[in-house]
Amino acid sequence: MTLEGKTVIVTGGARGLGRVFSTAISAAGAKVVVCDIRDGEETVEEIRAAGGGGIFIRADVSDEDSVNALVNRAHDTYGRIDGLVNNAARVFDLNWGGFNEITPDDWDAVMAVNVRGSWLVSRAVYPYMKEQGSGKIVNLVSGVPFKGLPAPAHYTVSKGAVVTLTRVLARSMGKDGICVNAVGPGLTRSDSLAAARGRKFEEGETLQIPTRAIPRGEMPEDLVGAMLFFLSDGADFITGQTLLVDGGSYMK
Repeated sequence: MTLEGKTVIVTGGARGLGRVFSTAISAAGAKVVVCDIRDGEETVEEIRAAGGGGIFIRADVSDEDSVNALVNRAHDTYGRIDGLVNNAARVFDLNWGGFNEITPDDWDAVMAVNVRGSWLVSRAVYPYMKEQGSGKIVNLVSGVPFKGLPAPAHYTVSKGAVVTLTRVLARSMGKDGICVNAVGPGLTRSDSLAAARGRKFEEGETLQIPTRAIPRGEMPEDLVGAMLFFLSDGADFITGQTLLVDGGSYMK
């Protein structure tokens, strides 16, 4: 699953799952464009210290101008865009109440990043990938829409929308040699999520583990293999698929 010679953009790449994805993609041989609304220079320094190549570009994926500037600079720097990982999402600061307790502003803020953001960045990389005749887009979704978990409702619905977006983009871009797939984790013990949710994370993990065929906590590294596979040449004839990496919690 080498990515030698490729360039991959990772949104939300500065911390948590995004940081793990960024460093793993670099280790597989790709140049990595770390995109985040927060500072990502530390992630890029880690990549370079390990002998890889990458740059940090600050961008807000919900803003069209910011996204276009991100993608154009990435292409200007490396001359091509082979992969995109749509990882950026609102998850840390959510209202975890019932659907009737979420405000319209809460709802719109989650949709702006999780759905609009994935669409905007995919739309921006499309012309470059089309010109190359190849490209891989991997959307980070979740197992929650398949289970219909009621809270947080806006997050569950947003990830279900990105599952649908994955299929729409796969149908739309397949003729151009572009594959679009999704990876759906279960509740994952990333450093940022565990720190942000604290005791709530521990309680959630306690409930999740017994539902898994592999009854243990999920680590960010558990997702790396699926992510690298979908970005690699080994997945050239796979598109429109959602692979749940959740220890067998949900089985279709």
